[in-house]
Amino acid sequence: MNKINITNIFRKLWFEHMFWTRSLIISTAAELGDLKFVTDRLLRNPDDFAKELAKYYGNDKAMRFRNLLTEHLNIAAKLVNAAKAGDTETADSERRKWYVNANDIANFLASINPYWSLREWQLMLFDHLKLTEQEAVERLGGQYGNDVALFDAMIDQGMRMADVMANGIIRQFSI
Repeated sequence: MNKINITNIFRKLWFEHMFWTRSLIISTAAELGDLKFVTDRLLRNPDDFAKELAKYYGNDKAMRFRNLLTEHLNIAAKLVNAAKAGDTETADSERRKWYVNANDIANFLASINPYWSLREWQLMLFDHLKLTEQEAVERLGGQYGNDVALFDAMIDQGMRMADVMANGIIRQFSI
């Protein structure tokens, strides 16, 4: 596998993460009939990541990332549903869990690749959470222009995460 292929794979995976997360927010907010299908597709993303990461880190580490990312998505869904319902107490609780999970993901990634910085992953993942939550708030509030602008920012931010992930693998495995 060459550098360009690795970068493209992780850019595709992070783009899909952003896209299907947005689709879940929209389907939840509008109570669309596609919610089950969108949810199922979003929950395939951790499996897709694990398939790629297993090539470099083995199945155990890939499954650990898969589980953490699945938890991330499940918490996000609960947070969006609580926000939609106006349940501030549950939303606050889920938000705290979401940040703990993001920290767990950052710690895990930093532990398996010496070129992945704990602090950098924390900053990127926390930024991802803030953008995602703000996008959901704007969508739920009917502020569609702001929602679209935030999605653009989410894509840019996701590409940064993809590039950090790909570059770390390229450096670690001298590709």
